[in-house]
Amino acid sequence: MAGRHLIVLGTHNRKKRRELAELLEPYGLELATLADFPGALEVVEDGHDFAANARRKACQQASHLGLWVLAEDSGLCVDALHGAPGVRSARYSGYRATDASNNDRLLWEMRDVPPSRRTAQYTCHITLADPVGGIRAEAEGRCRGRIAPGPRGVAGFGYDPLFELLEYHRTFAELGDAVKAVLSHRGRAVRRLIPQVAALVRQGAWQTPAN
Repeated sequence: MAGRHLIVLGTHNRKKRRELAELLEPYGLELATLADFPGALEVVEDGHDFAANARRKACQQASHLGLWVLAEDSGLCVDALHGAPGVRSARYSGYRATDASNNDRLLWEMRDVPPSRRTAQYTCHITLADPVGGIRAEAEGRCRGRIAPGPRGVAGFGYDPLFELLEYHRTFAELGDAVKAVLSHRGRAVRRLIPQVAALVRQGAWQTPAN
């Protein structure tokens, strides 16, 4: 598309695409997901932290597809659980984990933790790789909150029904997608990344098959 620049978001999760698309669209960035590319790689996420996983997903996928790839790794770090589930957030309840089973396990692990010790943070590390797999931009965002005693709300995904923002006394799932896009760890990471991406566009670094 003339005047647009394609980014492939390194996930099949279309909910994440919706969350990021509105932040990127004003800068002429068109966002696709791996669901649009049947030949995409299945990158093993065995890094020791969020940054390592994000870099691996971005670089390997970009080199394979020959396109710009924006990959992120994010998760929930609970203080009372010494940072768990952390990089295992998506697989916290096992290999066949679902959002519901992960939330159930978290609530079980937190069953005896009093409100004053239920603090947690969402962390997101995001990496942009060029079509040959070189890292061109990176950023990280965090959002502090606490774990609610039970799920509330129907919006969002992952641990959103349990993650309560202290200043709002509502979970991400209660606040909805529009508010989450502003306040979330992912939204904060993307806003920190955007000036770097805008500079690449101005410098003429962008190349896609459409251009």
